[in-house]
Amino acid sequence: MKKILIIDDEVNVALLLSKFLTRNGFDVTTASTGTIGMEYLKNGDFNLVLCDFRLEDTDGREMLKNIKTQYPKTGVIIITGYSDIKMAVELIKMGAYDYITKPLYPDEILNTITKAIETHYALVEDKAEKNNDDKSSRENKKQAFNGEFVLGTSRASRELLRQIELVAPTNYSVIIMGESGTGKESVAKSIHLNSPRYNQPFIAMDCGSLTKELAQSEFFGHEKGSFTGALYTKIGHFEMANGGTLFLDEVGNLSYEIQAALLRTVQERKVKRIGSTKEINLDVRIIIATNENLQEGIQKGRFREDLYHRFNEFSIFIPPLRERGNDIMLLADHFLKLANHELGRHVVSFSPEVVECFMNYRWQGNVREMKNVVRRATLLTEGNEITMKALPLEISNFKMPVHEYGNHTESFEIKEVRHDLKNAALEAEYETILKVLREVNFNKTKAAEILNIDRKTLYNKMKAINIK
Repeated sequence: MKKILIIDDEVNVALLLSKFLTRNGFDVTTASTGTIGMEYLKNGDFNLVLCDFRLEDTDGREMLKNIKTQYPKTGVIIITGYSDIKMAVELIKMGAYDYITKPLYPDEILNTITKAIETHYALVEDKAEKNNDDKSSRENKKQAFNGEFVLGTSRASRELLRQIELVAPTNYSVIIMGESGTGKESVAKSIHLNSPRYNQPFIAMDCGSLTKELAQSEFFGHEKGSFTGALYTKIGHFEMANGGTLFLDEVGNLSYEIQAALLRTVQERKVKRIGSTKEINLDVRIIIATNENLQEGIQKGRFREDLYHRFNEFSIFIPPLRERGNDIMLLADHFLKLANHELGRHVVSFSPEVVECFMNYRWQGNVREMKNVVRRATLLTEGNEITMKALPLEISNFKMPVHEYGNHTESFEIKEVRHDLKNAALEAEYETILKVLREVNFNKTKAAEILNIDRKTLYNKMKAINIK
């Protein structure tokens, strides 16, 4: 169980956070002052510290210095008000993983904490590797760089690892191409963690969810009062990533006007917040990801050719899961271990029928889909083996098209028909949402429009039925 220390002199805030995180499977300790917090750190091995920036006896800067000096393996997240955002960004550059602004939102907190623990663990492991002369041990650790994407033994996986190792030590901008769900952000993290920038920020930005109005503010930031609704100074993603790596996902969805502004920043390596006259020098490595054909976008006038060539100093293609052969069950076993750890279960294997089904299934959602399927099946399994009845109907009922085997007409069919009315509505909703998400390449905004619900409702439903 992951251990978290909350340091906050607002007792009610600390208590609410503690209850929420405990319900989500964390071992939580609270401290009302920096001094007490340091005492707890002395006596316990904590994975993460959530520290309020303003404390009665000290502040976030001093706490971060002390924690990083005495407990370098412990990650730190700063809790701050809007007025302290500029300082929070400085603290990230000093070694904090991230900051959370008040008021606190449960989903944001949980997502940030989960990523912080995964990323900080990877960073600590990567630093340890540099002192380890055992080459095979070092390569094994590189392969398991986080819980979302695992490099396997297939030829495609070995080639992917070779390319990551080749480009990581450079400052090249990288385009990562692949179907939705193949793990493009995870590959970007691996490049960052194996680069000289590994101890600097890795900032991920989902361009697919940006409106034209919000994009400039998100990229470049803005000064307080620079436009209606600018109630505070906002640090843009370029500035947040300064010294480290900026990862831009679904970059093909950006408007042509924003692409022009982005080109100037990439060329000049300078950024200016909206409403400011001061230019900020940038030292940022840019990695972009796309599941679209940008060359086709150039031909149709949707994507700037000059911007494409700025980004395309090196390109990596991630193969779909269906082309990775024996890696399929290697990944399934990996996600089973993660699910057991998350849910407190002890499921040890997959039935032979499930193994055959997994190997034949097309995995249109790729690694993301497999992770969700295994996670869901682990929750539904009562014994120590995952069977066909724990799989979603779309997988257990899957029939391999005849052309997959030439003239071989056998197909894999479910051997048990389920008439469980309790789960019928859930199954139908699961299949409908997943079908629409696939049709729009997992663009949540488009999916919500098609389903005639708002984005927040879609996120809640995806969470409820274990679609990420």
